[in-house]
Amino acid sequence: MKSDIEIARSVSLSKINEVADKTGIPHEEVLNYGHHIAKVPLRFINEEKVRKSNLILVTAITPTKAGIGKTTVSIGLALGLNRIKKNAIVALREPSLGPCFGMKGGAAGGGYAQVVPMENINLHFTGDFHAITSAHNMITALLDNYIYQNRKTGSGLKEIKWKRVLDVNDRSLRNVITGLGGSANGIPTESGFDITPASEIMAIFCLSTDLDDLRRRVGNILLGYTFENKPFTVNDLGISGAITALLKDALLPNLVQTTENTAAFVHGGPFANIAHGCNSVLATKMALSYGDYVITEAGFGADLGAEKFFNIKCRKTGLAPKLTVIVATAQSLKMHGGVPEDKIKEQNIEGLKNGLANLDKHIENMKSFGQEVIVTFNRFATDTDEEIALVDEHCRKLGVGFAMNTVFAEGGKGGEELARLVVDTIEKRPSKPLQFTYEDSDSIRTKVKKVTEKIYGAASIVYSSPAEKKIKQVEELGFSHFPICIAKTQYSFSADAKAYGVAKDFELVVRDIVINSGSEMIVIIMGEIMRMPGLPKIPQAQKIDVVDGLIEGLS
Repeated sequence: MKSDIEIARSVSLSKINEVADKTGIPHEEVLNYGHHIAKVPLRFINEEKVRKSNLILVTAITPTKAGIGKTTVSIGLALGLNRIKKNAIVALREPSLGPCFGMKGGAAGGGYAQVVPMENINLHFTGDFHAITSAHNMITALLDNYIYQNRKTGSGLKEIKWKRVLDVNDRSLRNVITGLGGSANGIPTESGFDITPASEIMAIFCLSTDLDDLRRRVGNILLGYTFENKPFTVNDLGISGAITALLKDALLPNLVQTTENTAAFVHGGPFANIAHGCNSVLATKMALSYGDYVITEAGFGADLGAEKFFNIKCRKTGLAPKLTVIVATAQSLKMHGGVPEDKIKEQNIEGLKNGLANLDKHIENMKSFGQEVIVTFNRFATDTDEEIALVDEHCRKLGVGFAMNTVFAEGGKGGEELARLVVDTIEKRPSKPLQFTYEDSDSIRTKVKKVTEKIYGAASIVYSSPAEKKIKQVEELGFSHFPICIAKTQYSFSADAKAYGVAKDFELVVRDIVINSGSEMIVIIMGEIMRMPGLPKIPQAQKIDVVDGLIEGLS
């Protein structure tokens, strides 16, 4: 079979103006980035239509190195719906350069279910990530300048909480010292870098409802504390307008197309293991303004991405899916069932049965939010009919809809069965009103307890001394009503990345807490999760090249 990039390159792309017109957006109003990419002004969001359209969340079982294909299925479902004559649009996150050149590769889908032009989307795209990186680091530079200029006046800061970001996986930058080389180069300060998807600016970008909301949130970012222990924010620097100016154009949702020339919005890109893992509110609403069915995804497994999608994004915007689709694969289920990684392509009914416990836990979690759930089996070439029948029968016993899909190999044709099940389920038994895991009025400790016990299945929680101190600061600042955003490994319900299946009786350690007063959430850092990833022994970058003017090796 052809590679992803070969398939993407073989697609006959429509001009983006034609895609806009077909979608219902006047082509003369979109802002073109070449022939096949555009940004859409925010005035084209129709709130009345947003409330009437059908939002569908695609999530997954706990991911493994075998891969799940959640983005591919999200795109394939949109293709399948359009093939059965439903008006469907997909709304996705933008890829990060770090994983693209690191371990994961691209994030534009795969096979015959992709968003295109995939090279542009996976690389610099419309510059949104660069704008977010620049805005974040501009704040850092202006903060450092403020401290430098006030070093002799007593108006400096006692404690700095704002670091730097870069959209590159670079473990060497996790902890750095700035300002070396004499007084003319600033004040020596301990600092560090997070990856751009972990930036609070990224979270603000994805949660903002308009330009004014963006500016308000940016102004409220907590940068540190004065010597009088008072919070010091971007508003105190007087630069919220300047930072908003850097983000003004990036805030407009990006319009591209699928491999079957239907509309797709790709905008924003926080990771779900270190941030809230959802594409922008504005892109979701733009898609809902023009599609009768809108498919969106939440990063990694349902315990991380979907939990935050509901408890953060839906809580704050009023969005509510009519249905949640959980993606599962035979290979990943077998890994969760104890089958060694080098054996997962072989039929192993017992291992598959054991792995179903992981799927069951995710189904249970999604139902706790009031969601109607269906399962789709993302078929790989090595999967057997017996394995598929086993998962099908298991889901039917649970009263959960099941559909196999082959969208990677067949595009929309391979998603028709899933599409019909989605439509039938929404028409006959749509999800109930959302039920959140915790109340706004709960304390931070209570929120953490409810998520870790109900969603993860943890037995106990331990707080480090720095985390204890941060909780007191949260309470003193009056931010206890904010939702929480837990940062931990994506590979397990626990903090142990090798604890597959459904971990039992485990303890979680809250190592640190980050106050995101602009994005209005409290980030709870658990275990050894890093907000700046490192590179693997053989990074994906070694496979990427330009041959005869064409990019190769992106996947």
